[in-house]
Amino acid sequence: MELSIIVPVFNEEKTLPAILDWLIALPADKEIIVVDDASGDGSGAILQRYAGTGRIVLLRHGENQGKGAAIVTGLAAAHGEYTVIQDADLEYDPDDILVMLAEAKRHHAPAVFGSRVRNIASGISYRRYYWGGRFLTFLANLLYRVNISDESTCYKMVRTDLMKSLGLTCRRFEFCPELVAKLGRRKIPIREIPIRYHPRKMEEGKKIRWHDGAEAIWTLLRYRLGAK
Repeated sequence: MELSIIVPVFNEEKTLPAILDWLIALPADKEIIVVDDASGDGSGAILQRYAGTGRIVLLRHGENQGKGAAIVTGLAAAHGEYTVIQDADLEYDPDDILVMLAEAKRHHAPAVFGSRVRNIASGISYRRYYWGGRFLTFLANLLYRVNISDESTCYKMVRTDLMKSLGLTCRRFEFCPELVAKLGRRKIPIREIPIRYHPRKMEEGKKIRWHDGAEAIWTLLRYRLGAK
């Protein structure tokens, strides 16, 4: 199997059918692993219907643990050569996953990131998030010499065996800096391709907050200082 797509879900009933149908239609040898992080809306019922068709693998948390924890749960069940993360909110275009996979296979790359910054036409959400992301990217490059342009992109595709070997412990939104830090410490090369991005607003359900940015900064720093 070429690809495992992990979809962490928490209260995404409005966009779930569209994103799942899109992923299912992708022409790739894939598995779609959806982790319901104790959603309180109609997401659970929607996911149960899709799981009943056999087109997705559905895993559930009994209580809300965070996006990072959902990714770690999904990763444990992944069997594809590569694993990629897909948010359920339609901010990212799943067709770009195929381009990333082709890039990974063409160059035998251990990691390929999708960069919103490299796509000039891509909208970046609220100025504070744009500059916050740019600062995190600067810090990641400074501390780990990874030479990337978009540290906080959702689209991170990594060889599954490699990702599993990193020992990820993230719980919330610190998945991105932890993954970058642990790849950087091993000097794993990261390729990038431009991707499309359609940001949503806070009132539309965007969940990241300023304190998540502070946690991301601390995550980058503590792994540089030797945290396991």
